[in-house]
Amino acid sequence: MRKYRVLVTARSFGSADQKAAKFLEENDCEVIKLAAGNGPIPEQLKRELPEADAVIAGLEIYCKDLIECAPKLKVISRYGVGYDKVDLKAASDNGVIVTYTPGANGDSVADMAVALMLNAARNVSYMDQCMKGENQQRPTGVEMWEKTLGVIGAGRIGKGAARRCKGFNMRILCYDTFQDEAFKKECGAEYTDLDTIIKEADFITIHCPLIDETRNMFSTEQFKAMKKHAVIVNTSRGGIINEAALYEALKNGEIGAAGLDVTVEEPPYGSPLLTLPNCTVTPHAGAATYEASSKMSMMAAKNIVDVLKTGKCNLTVNKINQ
Repeated sequence: MRKYRVLVTARSFGSADQKAAKFLEENDCEVIKLAAGNGPIPEQLKRELPEADAVIAGLEIYCKDLIECAPKLKVISRYGVGYDKVDLKAASDNGVIVTYTPGANGDSVADMAVALMLNAARNVSYMDQCMKGENQQRPTGVEMWEKTLGVIGAGRIGKGAARRCKGFNMRILCYDTFQDEAFKKECGAEYTDLDTIIKEADFITIHCPLIDETRNMFSTEQFKAMKKHAVIVNTSRGGIINEAALYEALKNGEIGAAGLDVTVEEPPYGSPLLTLPNCTVTPHAGAATYEASSKMSMMAAKNIVDVLKTGKCNLTVNKINQ
């Protein structure tokens, strides 16, 4: 019998290869994957978490009550970079280390951001839908070539998206608290304020975390100040864009189009945004590539082994209360 019990809720964990699962097993871990086919993941967690030492967590919520019901739990290893669905205070109070996997999915999400820009600019998914319904449509799009890109949050992923857009000879504007001088020289990037990006960018791509300061960062006032044919893309977190305001802006032609890989509710079934031809919505799939899955799986597994074996990890996002 293995020493540690590790739950896995991240759906794509190990989907590319078995390296991470094998690594856990070699380090005395019993791996138990919770599948949606066996019932709602939150209900399964309530049953299984009390006996678990660790969890490789997907996008489900880890609230105070759930964490407190797991006295053996030592680590919540987030499969990805976002940890806003984990109650960090409750985790710290209960001696649970929370880790994440920065950089592992950066290229995949940057690719997705550019894919959504192109799709929104040229109405690709809308025309495909029309053709399949035998109702050919040819809406007028916009070009990305030599336009202005606004990057909100110029970290690994934001800079990755900008580098890709340099292939379109785009002017790069960045909004971030930290200015990367090397990146400035590499891409000719200009760091500026949010208002300038809102007014001057033809394409805006969001790559910042959801915190109090960024919640509803884009709402009615911002959309009214944007260019008429502007495209906004969000592959970061739902809630940064006010979805009711976005719906009105798209419906009324105040901006051109939107591409959302993230929404406040996931999946956003019933959202009026799904009724708009100029809004493309995907199911938080930015990291859904074989390459990202392999890297995130192994990084999440190593984070767990680090904590279980040493009590610490270099990729910890909370401080344990003594």
